[in-house]
Amino acid sequence: MHRTLFSRYSSISVLVSLALLTSIACAASKEARPAPIGEAIPAAGVRAVGVSVPQSVSSTPQIVTGAASSTQITGRTASSTASGPGKDSTAKEPPITVPSVKGRTKKDSLALVRAVKAGMENTNWPVKTAPALAGSILPERRIVAFYGNPLSKRMGVLGELPPDKMLERLDKVIAEWQKADPSHPVQPALHLIAVVAQGSPGRDGKYRLRMTDSVINMVHSWAQKKNALLFLDVQVGLSTVQEELSRLLPFLMRPNVMLGLDPEFSMKSGDKPGSKIGTMSATDVNYAINLLAGIVKQYNLPPKILVVHRFTRRMLTNSKGIKLDPRVQVVVDMDGWGPPYLKYDSYRSYVEAEPVQFTGFKLFFHNDAKKGDPILTPDEVLLLNPKPLYIQYQ
Repeated sequence: MHRTLFSRYSSISVLVSLALLTSIACAASKEARPAPIGEAIPAAGVRAVGVSVPQSVSSTPQIVTGAASSTQITGRTASSTASGPGKDSTAKEPPITVPSVKGRTKKDSLALVRAVKAGMENTNWPVKTAPALAGSILPERRIVAFYGNPLSKRMGVLGELPPDKMLERLDKVIAEWQKADPSHPVQPALHLIAVVAQGSPGRDGKYRLRMTDSVINMVHSWAQKKNALLFLDVQVGLSTVQEELSRLLPFLMRPNVMLGLDPEFSMKSGDKPGSKIGTMSATDVNYAINLLAGIVKQYNLPPKILVVHRFTRRMLTNSKGIKLDPRVQVVVDMDGWGPPYLKYDSYRSYVEAEPVQFTGFKLFFHNDAKKGDPILTPDEVLLLNPKPLYIQYQ
């Protein structure tokens, strides 16, 4: 039944039902709680809901010297992991110059500065790890990925546009990032939701739908056209990481196929996906790391990458218990949507504050602009400390 339903691009009732799931609010400056908002969005759209703020226009770059205008920011920068002892700089650094973007507010600028300053002051950045193995993508390259599912136009840009148009847009975005940071070559990627949380239980009561092999192979062929990575994202619903990853093993054996875990739809409580924010623990992440490390060893592959989404504290519990392996590079990706200040605060509170290994940052072409804010530019995101090395667009 599933194979028949998902073998075409027409409107699919099961996937469309995702758009009817209750939306979830995230307050980035403190522990977020679920709360309904006006417009429902697909289950795959993680969110950080903001409030309307006055818009300002600046014709010149804004220079901000701290969380308060009288505070000067000093410290070190961190953009990747380190294999040796970290060194703290005590020399004063020049004030941060915030890029001028029409519509940005002082609140946005101060939130950015707070996030940058927090990263500078956190002596756990860069994370100290074993030296990167041959063939590792991070930290030498920055990944820029388009996210979604080809069977739904509402779950992200990957399925919103025809494949050729989508890949053309990816090329343009990659060029923007390459221009913003020439020191980091950009690695293109497609991020497919391969296991999709559902609003109905399905035959086995797991509230999730697995994409067919043909869908995964189709998106993999698109990735190959651009020498891109393919991430397989997993929303387990009432299933488990262990159960869902076993089915994806044949794909994960491919050198350019990586993995993503979405705790938002991991419903350990037994609740229906979308009714509240789910959670994963270090145990779930460690299982995925060990599985990927075993694949790398058995098939003599370059290191894999594991992306873990996060926009609340409880989405990822006991992050200190995550055990790194040089065969798997771990990214914690801030993926809430909302106005810039909330996104910066989320990054500071839920990613920078709990170092794992590498960081990511998600941008929404539509949801980030709901209140009239232009989405963050590469120049703005690259001011963050540590600098995200995985960038995802939905």
